[in-house]
Amino acid sequence: MWFRVILVCFVLSHTVSAYAVPSTSIPDTPAGRVLRGWLDAVNDGGQEKLETFVDTFWPNGNVGDLALPSYKAGGFDLLGVDRSERLQIVATLRSKSDHGEFVIHIDVREEDTPLIVHLRVFAVPASPKYKAEEVKLDAAERDHVIDGAVRLLDEFYVYPEIARKMEVEVRTRQQSHAYDDIFDPNEFAEKLTEDLHRVSADKHLGVGFQYEKLPMDVPEGHAPDDKRFRGQMAIAHCGFEKVEHLPSNIGYVKFNIFVDPAICGPTATETMDSIADSDAIIIDMRENSGGHPKMVAFMASYLFAERTHLNDLYNRRENSTEEYWTQPDVPGKKFINKPVFVLTSARTFSGAEEFSYDLKNLKRATLVGETTAGGAHPTWTHRIDDHFYIAVPFARAINPITKTDWEGKGVEPDVKVPAENALDDARKMAVQRDQRR
Repeated sequence: MWFRVILVCFVLSHTVSAYAVPSTSIPDTPAGRVLRGWLDAVNDGGQEKLETFVDTFWPNGNVGDLALPSYKAGGFDLLGVDRSERLQIVATLRSKSDHGEFVIHIDVREEDTPLIVHLRVFAVPASPKYKAEEVKLDAAERDHVIDGAVRLLDEFYVYPEIARKMEVEVRTRQQSHAYDDIFDPNEFAEKLTEDLHRVSADKHLGVGFQYEKLPMDVPEGHAPDDKRFRGQMAIAHCGFEKVEHLPSNIGYVKFNIFVDPAICGPTATETMDSIADSDAIIIDMRENSGGHPKMVAFMASYLFAERTHLNDLYNRRENSTEEYWTQPDVPGKKFINKPVFVLTSARTFSGAEEFSYDLKNLKRATLVGETTAGGAHPTWTHRIDDHFYIAVPFARAINPITKTDWEGKGVEPDVKVPAENALDDARKMAVQRDQRR
């Protein structure tokens, strides 16, 4: 599954009875100001306010990174602040939709306006009560995490020679005592990730930490029978944020994640069917952070009349290649022999980049916007111990036309414009094409 490392979280479902929310205050620190801004943005729920928050506090993030989809159903109440330092804050939240309890952990960097280094939101079990101070990091645990990360990289990382170089980098720093003064587990995970990136530059790779105990079998994505996730996707409309007909009969769809079609296929069908009678379609990928490769193929299937080869994934450990093709038949109507425009930005990532890259090389769409982020490696998440995990890219994409991928380079648009201007420019091009016909 394609995904942003910063979004990895393991959701443990629970519900509790509703009760009065106690009064609490957010400290006036850089981290506290970011928490206050986050609550205002997700509780408002409006796209403009969410984008303003990201632009202000998280230039390298996107709206899809802000929280679990629960915020779409009314946001969160703040139950209390568990830990507060100048550049870090941990707080307990309650979802207004299902009263589930969550923890938000924010780390910021000191600037004129504080900038987010990490923002994590995860569900916690009802019992035992979450306590930030329960997880300690000592020398033995640091060594254990390093050993586990190195072992998993050696076994699974898509390029074994780079895995060996990453081991040398981390072991050298370990022997020089570079990690000895790190006692915060989140800071340690971030530092390890930074050191691994120094060698690999792989944006899908990363060490992570979470306070609640990880299950023995780490889930990858969500099973089709995951009722909680299905509920969240229903609330978030499977990431399809906006679908409409623009003037001059131009169909417009903006969606921010590719979810397994076993869960969100019907929503995708409904969306594409609703704009199939358009004279042109604009697909907005500017805030899309990726997702499931099967959904990439499913969405692309609506744009091709015949079965078409999109992409291959080579799995290093299994020494096997899986092919991805469009489906010749899909539910609803296809959009054939009419222009398609795909909007991209520097935030477009992973599976969204594959969608853009596939359509560009098949000459089925005109890409308008900015060069994308450059993450092409599917990732599997491995448990290191009760609280640490590592996301390891295990495969690489091979486009059947270019015989390569967009890793580290991004996908170049056909028409380069600032992301904020991409929609207007695509609309103008769509109208001009229609007038020339």
